Amino acid sequence: MNLGVDQPKAAIIAIDLHRGHLDMDVATMPTSPEVAQRVIAANKRLFDWARSAKIPVIHLLTQYRDVAEIASNPFWRTRAEDPKATRKNVLRHNIAGMPGVAIIPDLYDAERDLVVDTKKRYDCFLGTDLDFTLRAHGVNTLLITGVNTNSCVLATTTAANVRDYAVIVVKDCIETMDGPALHEAGLLCIRTAFGFVLETGEIQQLSLFGPAAKSAA
Repeated sequence: MNLGVDQPKAAIIAIDLHRGHLDMDVATMPTSPEVAQRVIAANKRLFDWARSAKIPVIHLLTQYRDVAEIASNPFWRTRAEDPKATRKNVLRHNIAGMPGVAIIPDLYDAERDLVVDTKKRYDCFLGTDLDFTLRAHGVNTLLITGVNTNSCVLATTTAANVRDYAVIVVKDCIETMDGPALHEAGLLCIRTAFGFVLETGEIQQLSLFGPAAKSAA
């Protein structure tokens, strides 16, 4: 498979796999319970394989100091004022100290994973040191997972593309709180203009990431 890079070196970019979306007991902007269960299980399978193949897992975690950091986005303020919006809880989502500001425990290996916890907008590169971290480790290929397909995943894939990373969105490891139609719309935008969309099993069968990755599959 031609990804457009001569020697791919990959990292997983795991977007907002936190309790604020995926733990129904504390989530302020929840997916459905069924979606949460499915996306957690799929990401665990991917991460276990990636760690054994020496592919780093980098968690991007949304966290705000206070409500003002959220409310400075004009459109988000309108969502908070619309009781029918799926994102109506945006102004009380993942403020520092809330229980939702924690990666799902089954998906986090504190000894091996990296965490970028300064994400405040959909684009994981904006206002974070993600690009620096990737360049420092020689990464040129991103395996993107997480929530939500039609916002953070789409925005980050677009941002990665314009920074000249090769991008694979891991289809079985992403989801959205906004419903199947927007999930599919996000994937269509991605595969048309910004990156590849593959299942975990397809990625594991690629010989792109070196002998360790191939043998781990």
